[in-house]
Amino acid sequence: MSNARNVRNTRNTDVAVVGAGPTGLMLACELAMRGVRVELLERRSDAPSITRAFAVHARTLELLDARGLADDELARGFPVDGAAPVPGAMLSLPETLQTRYPMILMVPQSGTEDLLEGRAKQLGVELVRGAEAIGLRQDADGVSLGLANGDVVRARYVVGCDGAHSAVRRLLGVDFVGKQYETHILLADLQLSRQPDEVMFARTNNQGIVLVLPFGDGWYRAIAWDRLREGAPLSEPVSAAEMRDAFTRIAGDDFGMREMRWSSRFVSERRQARHYRVGRVFLAGDAAHVHSPIGGQGMNTGIGDAMNLGWKLAQNLDCGGPTSDWLLDSYEAERHPVGAAVLAMTDAFNQLVLGRSTVRRMVQRLVIRTILGFGRTRRLMAERISGIGIAYPARSGHRDHRLVGRRMPDVDCGGVRLYEMLRGGRFVLVTRAAGNPVPAGWPGVDRAVHADPALPAAILVRPDGYIAWAADRPQASDLSTALRRWCGQRSGISCASR
Repeated sequence: MSNARNVRNTRNTDVAVVGAGPTGLMLACELAMRGVRVELLERRSDAPSITRAFAVHARTLELLDARGLADDELARGFPVDGAAPVPGAMLSLPETLQTRYPMILMVPQSGTEDLLEGRAKQLGVELVRGAEAIGLRQDADGVSLGLANGDVVRARYVVGCDGAHSAVRRLLGVDFVGKQYETHILLADLQLSRQPDEVMFARTNNQGIVLVLPFGDGWYRAIAWDRLREGAPLSEPVSAAEMRDAFTRIAGDDFGMREMRWSSRFVSERRQARHYRVGRVFLAGDAAHVHSPIGGQGMNTGIGDAMNLGWKLAQNLDCGGPTSDWLLDSYEAERHPVGAAVLAMTDAFNQLVLGRSTVRRMVQRLVIRTILGFGRTRRLMAERISGIGIAYPARSGHRDHRLVGRRMPDVDCGGVRLYEMLRGGRFVLVTRAAGNPVPAGWPGVDRAVHADPALPAAILVRPDGYIAWAADRPQASDLSTALRRWCGQRSGISCASR
């Protein structure tokens, strides 16, 4: 903690979120929509125009749809209907994914942040810029977060969403386990005189790999892993001439690169926090996991973290007490394996395109192209890249329905889509018949009726669109048990009124 004599002001809140990138903004929105007092702290004094992340995958679009934000996000981006796990192997997403959004949406990170910041403002989130966390002390009742200007924020919970060099993670003393890749990554947003023939252009040889992806507004993201430039200092600005040279050597064409509005040079890492929770402090987004940008998974995984944690924190604040502490533990239990799986997938992609052995790369790519020739493996690969296939582990020792922990599809509920019903941020009980009302005591559970014969007769859908409980032949006692476990005896008293 900072020295007490330097303290200028102490203020209280329910949750302090450190970091106002996509993860922190999404989490702040999830909390505020439920009446939680949240203070969003950002070290940077000015709103960034960073465009490092640009791919929004299908599952993230579904999550945004569940909060009424997907249409606005679509308007900001350029949809691409295919994904290439390796050069020469294209996955058609409309043919393999059962979703309203069978695409990769190309949106500059600044556009997604602008969308979420607008939503946060509507919800009354207090965004404090120039707030650098330098001290952290937690006790049985809350967390005291010391800021560089001498202020202290006292919160019941703190969430570090402050990036790969997270101050919150460092102050907690949580290990960030992994490795650093050798090849520098060059990024640039620029205009082209000649458009590539392929929407998602990629070429590779023994000197590296280059990619060109469209934003849809006349600008393109150019990406290069250039082995000949590995020795360049990270502080050296990326020039248009350097990008042109990399593309000419690796792809044989620089596409007439011209005006460049943004560029960056960085070293990619593969690291994951050993723990996502320490007492009353949590880690999410890049503070919890960083990996190769191949596959465009980073921002999507962070938004998934926020959607998972937000309602759990809010519900714990509403219910209070140790009886709901297991719900907070479930954040790490569910999201840590997701982060590990993303790291493993992106590391495999990294080796496929940047491995030092030419023969090994060729063999691996041939294997990938071969297995993608089968419908089932093609679907599984598309679901993994898109996030549609993310599922949470079953409880040990319990005989839950096989669908528990899986993504709930966006079924029709009497003329209203389920994901439209999720926009209130509550649980939704979806049944095949209009009977079997929700037992008394859980006013925060909405009701819906489906007519899909492939689904169980009764499904309790979590606020983040995953299945909490399901039954083919539902019994009232089983439903009451599920509601008691997941929803608690809700008091109906919002955190803001405490």
